[in-house]
Amino acid sequence: MEDDRNIEEKLLLRLLTEKKYVLLRELLAEMNEADIAGIMDSMENEDSLRLFRILPKNMAAEVFADLELDDQAYIIQSLSETEASTIIDNMMSDDAADLLEEMPANVVTRILANARPDTRKDINHLLRYPEDSAGSVMTVEYVDFQQHMTVGDAIKKLRRVGLDSETINICYVVDKQRILVGTVALRYLIMHENDEVIGDFMNDNVISINTMTDQEEAARMFQKYGFTAMPVVDNENRMVGIITIDDVVDIIEEEATEDIEKMAAILPSDKAYLKTTVLETYKKRMPWLLLLMISATFTGAIIQNYENALASYVILTAYIPMLMDTSGNAGSQASVSIIRGLSLKEIEFSDLWQAVWKEIRVAVLCGGTLACVNFAKLMLLDRTPVTIAIIVCVTLFVVVIAAKCIGSTLPLVSAKLGFDPAVMASPLITTIVDAIALFVYFQIATNMLHLAV
Repeated sequence: MEDDRNIEEKLLLRLLTEKKYVLLRELLAEMNEADIAGIMDSMENEDSLRLFRILPKNMAAEVFADLELDDQAYIIQSLSETEASTIIDNMMSDDAADLLEEMPANVVTRILANARPDTRKDINHLLRYPEDSAGSVMTVEYVDFQQHMTVGDAIKKLRRVGLDSETINICYVVDKQRILVGTVALRYLIMHENDEVIGDFMNDNVISINTMTDQEEAARMFQKYGFTAMPVVDNENRMVGIITIDDVVDIIEEEATEDIEKMAAILPSDKAYLKTTVLETYKKRMPWLLLLMISATFTGAIIQNYENALASYVILTAYIPMLMDTSGNAGSQASVSIIRGLSLKEIEFSDLWQAVWKEIRVAVLCGGTLACVNFAKLMLLDRTPVTIAIIVCVTLFVVVIAAKCIGSTLPLVSAKLGFDPAVMASPLITTIVDAIALFVYFQIATNMLHLAV
């Protein structure tokens, strides 16, 4: 599949370079819009813009909607105001709002000034909602009926506005005040007689999302109920838009990417990796690296404090990396499990002690197994003195338990305090656990070997 795409991309570039625009246009007309957008995303900006200008008019808006935001911004700012406004007019309002939100205010003003009044109204309506709220990702292109309408009138309206709507599989029923009172699926609509009233057979058990609901919570509702579209209402339960499954897929991808970046100690970015400049990548990574470097000085301080112990038994140094790595990995396992549970609403802060108790029991099993295997290795393969082997294995058992307790506790406490639990994942927990592992190791070694600190 990837090879086919590379062949198509090379062919399009060759036709573009050779200026065979008629043949290029014919080839583009036979391709899928999403495939064209994928090829354009991998092109240089200038080539992408030239290819976009050759697209048949009936395809341009759909291809544009599938492009990455930075590619959209480049193209829209390269077009004339009239051309840009035409593209915006033909996009779904939520996609247009996402694009304009990332652009300079003066550019947005010029584009909206030339857009249709209804387009301008819809986009301004969406831009007023907070970022990451359900209202900011919804679309206002949907089909609604009055509950007193007949099936015949409803079908006439559907034929008139259906092509401009995000979806017509589910239509929404509102009263005169636009309060959401029900839904009707297209398949049920066409199965009833033309003179039947919609209010008589509509589904009045409606599940909706408030405009101020966090987009991640909205995605969870889709997962729970298995819908492909859900209505969005304001605080008075008035219908204002819908969220569709394609929006939810984007939300899930965005939230997952953000969590992964935070877990890797990187400030979140909404740009693709290859689209991000070196300086931007540096700015995203440097703050956490500085913080973790400074916090890691505690590890050095512990080692310095036990210089005498290390000087007397240099062999102790050989096992420091293994103990630190194992404890860090154990803590990361626990934290990732808890963070996932928090994300899916499977765990709450009230479950703290239950989670910690479970991790302690898991840690006893894991720590015991690791200690036994490591003891056998130290005695049979490394020929380590028995006392040193016992010190290392006891430390290993203790730090695995401590690491899993910390790894399960910190994300829950972080979420309770209002911080993102993903921040408490691998890097920070590893740094904390490393310091604890060294302290425990040297304390056990000092007590068992009767060394002077």
